[in-house]
Amino acid sequence: MSNITKQSLIQDIAKSTGFVRNDIKTVIEQFLDLLGEKLIEGNTIEIRGFGTFACKPRKARPARNPRTGETVQIEERMVPTFKFSNDIKNKINSLEGVVGETVEEPEEDTVQSEI
Repeated sequence: MSNITKQSLIQDIAKSTGFVRNDIKTVIEQFLDLLGEKLIEGNTIEIRGFGTFACKPRKARPARNPRTGETVQIEERMVPTFKFSNDIKNKINSLEGVVGETVEEPEEDTVQSEI
């Protein structure tokens, strides 16, 4: 697996659709800007079959400064979240070689030696 960048997505879309890269880049950048604006306004964005973007409040809580050891209070704030749709989750989990899958190791002949 590798990291996929916005640039590589633009290139892949251009190859598969035949559209000009600059047009695709403009659409993707406008889409991402609009997502950000709508989240800032407090909206939830649902893209059916893909997932849901939202902002949720995170409660105030105490934390510790790792350098000084001092306890500080982190104020309540809004945190952006994303939840994948069940369709995407099911597709990911149906892949072969899923991370976390146990792999059986071949049994070794155990020979005990006498000391």
